[in-house]
Amino acid sequence: MKKSITFVALLLVATLGSVSMAQDAETTKTRKELRDEKRAQYKAEEKLMNELDYHNALVSLQNQQFVVEADQLNLRNGATVFVNSGTNFLMVNKDRGTVQVAFNTALSGPNGIGGVTVDGNISGMKTETDKDGNIHCSFGIQGVGISAEVFVTLYHGSNEANVTVSPNFNSNTLSMSGEMVSIDDSTIFKGYAY
Repeated sequence: MKKSITFVALLLVATLGSVSMAQDAETTKTRKELRDEKRAQYKAEEKLMNELDYHNALVSLQNQQFVVEADQLNLRNGATVFVNSGTNFLMVNKDRGTVQVAFNTALSGPNGIGGVTVDGNISGMKTETDKDGNIHCSFGIQGVGISAEVFVTLYHGSNEANVTVSPNFNSNTLSMSGEMVSIDDSTIFKGYAY
């Protein structure tokens, strides 16, 4: 009799344990599904925001009123420098352009904020779209402190842009990477220009 009671008790414990494990598996599956749904929703929202940023950048580029706020400078020797996007930029406002670079140093520099700011007139602006949907824009900029060709690439699907400034009288090419925004949405600080 004791053997049969012990056997029934063991059978009952085993059954309850397997039911409990099945419920844990269902709960885990539900948590995983919830995590996957949240992740998919986040990716969809991010894609939508990138498309909106791209559209706004494209409209600004077409209106010739944009700023590329650079957070990375690529120097001619191959060195990459991470910089403040509020003080390193290319600004185009119709027929005027400004290029400013300012390194985070204790020295004030010619523009008063640690770098150089040059203004000039823009001429010969051309815009093309490649097979991947990237927008390529090129123009010349002439002023007291600058004479250069500028090449801007706006990457399809986001407001990420690359700017290459190629001076006409030397080989000190400068590349900047950052986000393209409209002049109204920019957060730049312009130093003293010459």
